[in-house]
Amino acid sequence: MNKIAITTGDLLGIGEEITIKALNALNLPVSDVLIIGKNINSSLKIKYETIEIDQSDNGKFCFESLKTACSLANEGKIKAIVTAPVSKEALYKSGYKYSGQTEILQEFLGTKNNENPNVKSSKTPNTKSKTEKAEMIFISNDLRVLLLTRHLALKDVKLTKELIIEKVLRTNKFLKEKCNIKNPRFALCALNPHAGENGILGCEEKEIMTPAVLELRNLGVNITEPLSADGLFAHVGENYLNNKKQDYDCILATYHDQGLCPVKALCFKKVVNTTIGLKVIRTSPSSGTAYDIAGKGIADETGMIEAIKLAIKLSLP
Repeated sequence: MNKIAITTGDLLGIGEEITIKALNALNLPVSDVLIIGKNINSSLKIKYETIEIDQSDNGKFCFESLKTACSLANEGKIKAIVTAPVSKEALYKSGYKYSGQTEILQEFLGTKNNENPNVKSSKTPNTKSKTEKAEMIFISNDLRVLLLTRHLALKDVKLTKELIIEKVLRTNKFLKEKCNIKNPRFALCALNPHAGENGILGCEEKEIMTPAVLELRNLGVNITEPLSADGLFAHVGENYLNNKKQDYDCILATYHDQGLCPVKALCFKKVVNTTIGLKVIRTSPSSGTAYDIAGKGIADETGMIEAIKLAIKLSLP
């Protein structure tokens, strides 16, 4: 279980190009890498073991590449997965109704009876449960942003106390075990502007988020009350741009764009989309398929390099 598996991504996107560029730049030993998808060895300095996937249908190719990686992880044959970008539309057109690669990973690396991570849970999670669910966290050095909800229409974003507790506990475990942080510090973004203005602009902070915070604190988690996201990210951005240590080990964003707009504005090329909570770590560059520049040789491989490096780091014993 020494290799990381790298999927080459969407057949029509930049995945193949950035994978080739990243592997040539990193020059990793042949024993460290397994390529899944297209055989790109003719363009690589080092020839790596490759599992080729049928390329007759783009969406099926993307799905089967990731499913193959999951199977190998379940068998204990790889230690991490790095994924090049794929198109959700391509997956849908081929009949795979997933909102992203994270959800496919959860389907095949988690338990068979997983709940949807964005659906209300009926019970407070058992902290000793072995149920494996995926969490999406974006990492660039000591800046880490976890999404409490993922690929949802904004109108469908619903928070519950149980959801917040479950996801924070899972992330707390990751930060302790994989990032060697003894007492992780969490900053919780409020859902509403100005943290709801004590109920004037919304009651979620008072009725859902604060009770979750109090219960988490009782469990020993170091977490703030719900904070106005604009002010919080202004301070986060100032620290990042001035190379200062972040005040918090993880920012908890309540929905997709709340967390990712500031993060991608700050460090789009270097931030790594990381899936935690499953059998192995999965990393991916934060960029998309970039169909408009695919095949032109101008795609920036920085994100793929960072994704591979982080996968190797987080999968160390």
